[in-house]
Amino acid sequence: MTDIPSALTEYMEGLRTHNIARIGASLSSDVKFVTPVRSMDKAETLGFLTALYAGFPDWHYDNDPPETLELSVWRVKWRQGGTHTAALVLPGFPTVPATGREVTIPEHYFYYGVKDNMMVEIRPDPVPGGAPRGIFEQIGVTLPPL
Repeated sequence: MTDIPSALTEYMEGLRTHNIARIGASLSSDVKFVTPVRSMDKAETLGFLTALYAGFPDWHYDNDPPETLELSVWRVKWRQGGTHTAALVLPGFPTVPATGREVTIPEHYFYYGVKDNMMVEIRPDPVPGGAPRGIFEQIGVTLPPL
């Protein structure tokens, strides 16, 4: 079995603890978070997570153990959700006031590219209601930005 890259374990722990600095330290300067709608760079990814944790202070994650698909590609099956109890302020988009709605993202895989022990790509499976778009859909945003 191949050892899980420390960048991936640091990233995952950063998500669980809402530690943006820890997440950022695991990402390469040219990382891409790729969704079916658009790609985000490092600053946009960290900005999204900052807004998510402010708008959903109870956002939580559960996951299966990481699996290696190739030498530099890993996948993790995530379960995640939380309650929208504060404004969601995503840079460049209209503020979404707290709705009080509980969001549950369907279980799905995220794929992680790792190079030189840094995360270089994050790509969620494009499942209906999946993250990040499903977050916006479940709180009533008609044209989700991601």
